[in-house]
Parts: sequence; structure tokens; C-alpha cells
Amino acid sequence: MTTEIKATESELEILQVMWKMGQCTVRDVHEELAKGKDAGYTTTLKLMQIMNDKGMVERDTTAKTHLYKALVTREQAQKTALDKIISTVFKGSASELVIQALGQHKTSKEEIDAIKKYLEQFDQATK
Repeated sequence: MTTEIKATESELEILQVMWKMGQCTVRDVHEELAKGKDAGYTTTLKLMQIMNDKGMVERDTTAKTHLYKALVTREQAQKTALDKIISTVFKGSASELVIQALGQHKTSKEEIDAIKKYLEQFDQATK
């Protein structure tokens, strides 16, 4: 599986459910999605079939009810989405992304401390 994930917003929503639940049925995913938005069962089914064809999920057909599990990790999806945002929206500038994110969202002291610690480790690794 490559780390280049070209997932649509709806596919990412399905992956979020699958990362939370682990192996699940289409009905499991549909019911979870329906809690937050109007989601049709057949739409969820079709999307999960497409995701199977793309290699994003794996379908176990050994039982009457098919079980799906994500083949894409949260980290792979985050990396792909972030790479796309940095290259298209921020013209390749990670610092502009960070400045924008910190300036536009309430960031806790714990998050700031974690960012500082990461930057210190990153700085040490590049010396």
C-alpha cells in the first residue's frame, strides 16, 4: 500500500469511523455517520465498495455479512492531506501553515508545550 492516499471528504469520514471502530459492517459505518448527518445506506455501501476497489479498505466476504477494515492509517491520510494543503494553499511553506493554524485556533498551553518540545527535538536532530 502506498502512502499516497487520494480520499474524498466522504471517504475520509468513513475512514474516521473505521479507525474508531476497527473491523465493521457497512451498517455499522452508516449508523455512525447518520448520527452527524443525513447519510443514505446505499451511498455508504457504494463508497465503501469504491474504497475497496481503491485499496483503502479490505472486505472480508467469508461470512454472510461482509466486514470491512481500513488499510489506510490515520497517519497516512493526515500526511497526504497535509502535503496537499501545504503545496496548494501555502505554496510549499510549512511555517505559514503553522503560523496560520496557531493564529486562527485556540491552542492550549499543553499543545504549545508539545510543539515547543517537538521543535527542540527537530532542531537537535538537524545539527
